[in-house]
Amino acid sequence: MTGRDEGTATTSRCVEVALGERSYQVRIGAGVRAALPGVIAGIGARRAVVVSARPEEWTPDPGVPATVLPVRDGETGKTLSQVEELCRRFADLGLTRSDAVVSCGGGTVTDLVGLAAALYHRGVPVVHLPTSLLAQVDASVGGKTAVNLPHGKNLVGTYWQPRAVLCDTDYLATLPRREWTNGYGEIARCHFIGAPGLHGRPVDEQIAASVALKASVVAADERDAGRRHLLNYGHTLGHALERATGYRLRHGEAVAIGTVYAGRLAGRLGRIGPARVAEHHAVVAAFGLPTGLPEDAGRDALMRLMRLDKKAADGLAFVLDGPRGAELVTGVPGSEAAAALAEMPVGEG
Repeated sequence: MTGRDEGTATTSRCVEVALGERSYQVRIGAGVRAALPGVIAGIGARRAVVVSARPEEWTPDPGVPATVLPVRDGETGKTLSQVEELCRRFADLGLTRSDAVVSCGGGTVTDLVGLAAALYHRGVPVVHLPTSLLAQVDASVGGKTAVNLPHGKNLVGTYWQPRAVLCDTDYLATLPRREWTNGYGEIARCHFIGAPGLHGRPVDEQIAASVALKASVVAADERDAGRRHLLNYGHTLGHALERATGYRLRHGEAVAIGTVYAGRLAGRLGRIGPARVAEHHAVVAAFGLPTGLPEDAGRDALMRLMRLDKKAADGLAFVLDGPRGAELVTGVPGSEAAAALAEMPVGEG
């Protein structure tokens, strides 16, 4: 559900993630970080720990006694050792379930802090202030928390819903161009899973539409039992590309390439026609995203990595477009996946 939130200093959009007693709001707009003290007061927290990857002047005041713990954004920091370090700091500070944790950073910080909050004392309240476009349109919403292992991305995690998400678009003004592109990768893939036509719309509308789509999916399938797989559109190859490039390729860039690949694979399997295959390429390219494989990404290595995907319980699995729309397709023949990969352009975008 979207609407106007009058509880902050500026007009904002509001999306509710409807999960019964665990429902929460995602507020989107310029200046919505000013709502944080009210959110913390609503939780009833006596104090807070703010885990921030942003400069001091961009780290919000939660309105209660607080300690700021600095961290760095980036996939290399998404490790179990970092989760342990955060939990140790929480313990040093005497944090309890009557307190709250606030994340302030990009998608990797959201994942890291969310998992630490989920594990410490078997769960303390967490509020997310995502500061990158990628985190605002996707990573901060839905309650998935995870860190990486050498074997693959997001292999250790759990579900822990935040109490609120504040997507302050003022943070986006501080982003380098590549971080905008990174976020557009997740927005572009929304075209094929229920939110078409986002290109060219104001960024707050793009964020709100992406969040509303995700909220509806999460409300129907919180724990990946069915429909939530749709949100992994483009991610099977995307995650493999991140691993294969040592995370030099950013998540949104990798998902964009994975979306082009998903179109080609769906075409090879006869699920969609040539025009729809071409539409995958056109939508991704329109956002200024890469559409071809990196020159140094070996196809054999990518095939091995795709077989490690969490969805691959029965051979290779992909979320693919089709006559009924996007859906999870299991048991995809390796020969077809490899053939589609061989057809992918190299170095485009």
